Amino acid sequence: MKPFKFKYFEIQQSKDVFRVGTDGVLLGVLANVVNASRVLEVGTGTGLISLMLAQRNTRAFFLGLDINEEAALLTQRNFEHSPFHVRLKNIHQDLKTFETETKFDLIVSNPPYFEESPSDKDKIARQTVELNFQQLIESSGKLLSDDGVLSVIIPAEAGDVFIQTALENSLFLMRRVHIKGIENSKTKRVVLEFSSGEIPVEESDFVIEKSPRQYSDSYLELTKEFHIFKK
Repeated sequence: MKPFKFKYFEIQQSKDVFRVGTDGVLLGVLANVVNASRVLEVGTGTGLISLMLAQRNTRAFFLGLDINEEAALLTQRNFEHSPFHVRLKNIHQDLKTFETETKFDLIVSNPPYFEESPSDKDKIARQTVELNFQQLIESSGKLLSDDGVLSVIIPAEAGDVFIQTALENSLFLMRRVHIKGIENSKTKRVVLEFSSGEIPVEESDFVIEKSPRQYSDSYLELTKEFHIFKK
């Protein structure tokens, strides 16, 4: 497959690993990484999100986990060939059995969200076969620093279940971004962020396209240091 080229790094892709997509790009520009020193990404795929966050925060160190060995190797190659390689590490690891003394200031994930189905297409990346919301939340609660943040992007219809599950694990919603594919449409995705402390929730809307195949001003502004847009 052709690599996906960004301004400052390149993503090698594979037909057997979930490709670069809009959800990953959105989490890469929206996740609250500014004050983080140690970041964990769960389910790296190609490494896109960590690479974007490493570009946004030039001091933070990143660790990625992926249960798919091919994805873990692909991410590591993309990390090694990036300008941020000294701050990036990826390992072939199941979050459910991951053990470390390190606490993370930010945990990010574009997690699987479909219930198990007969389809084998991107099965590990898209279906809750190896990791479900409960497992992600429970593990994140143990790995976050005192002021740490869990940041995810999921389908809008799954948002309430995720928020309730987080609450049951003493993680409180602090930010919700309602993402619409096009103006005046229903919310398609939500970026949700959680912390161990209860604070007022910050709510906002984000529109990807102002008209079909025409990016919104907000999308262009947020991604201008990443995407190479054709003139």
